Amino acid sequence: MNRNTASRTRGRLPQQLGVAALTAAAVLGTTALLVARRARQAERDNPPAGPFLDVDGVRLHYLDRGHGPPVVLLHGNATMVQDFEISGILDRLAQQYRVIAFDRPGFGHTNRPRSQAWTPAAQAELVQRALIQLGVRQAIVVGHSWGTLVAVSLALDHPADVRSLVLLSGYYFPTLRADVLASTPTAAPVLGDLLSYTVIPLLGRALRSRVFRKLFAPAAVPQRFAAEFPRELALRPSQLKASASDTVLMTPSAAALAERYDELKMPVIVIAGKEDRVVDFARQSERLDEVLKESALIALENGGHMIHHTDPQKVVEAIDLAASRSGTGDARLPAGDGHILSTATAD
Repeated sequence: MNRNTASRTRGRLPQQLGVAALTAAAVLGTTALLVARRARQAERDNPPAGPFLDVDGVRLHYLDRGHGPPVVLLHGNATMVQDFEISGILDRLAQQYRVIAFDRPGFGHTNRPRSQAWTPAAQAELVQRALIQLGVRQAIVVGHSWGTLVAVSLALDHPADVRSLVLLSGYYFPTLRADVLASTPTAAPVLGDLLSYTVIPLLGRALRSRVFRKLFAPAAVPQRFAAEFPRELALRPSQLKASASDTVLMTPSAAALAERYDELKMPVIVIAGKEDRVVDFARQSERLDEVLKESALIALENGGHMIHHTDPQKVVEAIDLAASRSGTGDARLPAGDGHILSTATAD
């Protein structure tokens, strides 16, 4: 290559890079517009099913059904109140309890102000203030998966407002998790917004069948869940960002809470599937039962992570057991392959 050719090549390089950058920007911009349009359509297709409360700048969406002792339902990561509806436990519980299910901040139809770090403790404060507005005291608080961190935080910080705890498929002790590392870029302030509006929704659609199979394994994904779960609502950029942020907060939050578990004095029912492929049964639920002063551990043979879908009756019976232990109902022990492995009581 002679000097003139080399000079022309060097001169074209910045131009080529500029064209590539503009092309990439155009592709990302178009993708972001399509993602935003799809998110708006998902919200139109899945309007709020319940009322709202205004709590400290949060427009909190919730369902409130039935009459009787109050039961509060807190959903896991990446989902919303429809998860409890589709599983059937909300309607079953409403036959004898007042059931209140919240969309946690950033999920479903509840917003997630960026002025707040939405740790489990912060979300518990939001729930507690919402319950005050609703006139609810001494509730049986039920958390699933990430929601167990909020449920435990509520019980630790406001023990007078929690009659008993029911913890489903929870994560209670810090461990190394690949999903935390994978979610870190999406949780970041600027990069996360870009990813949530471009790459992550596409990736989520491509992987959701595999994710659902892992959540329900070893059981098959229930037909009702496959047909009714609002998947596009879960793939909105705002909810993807909230899910990533919660994932990143999971390990440090569990580490902080683990130092306080001995403060829990109310009855606690820990229920989980022994074949859970998302949260290890022995390292989480079984270990929690060992350190609690007053608890019952219910193990579901062949149960996976979504036990409220695959074993809804056993979950309802666990809530009945919590009600009985706190003096608000009759105990009905889970039948079939769900059995209490241990019962720990305070000295």
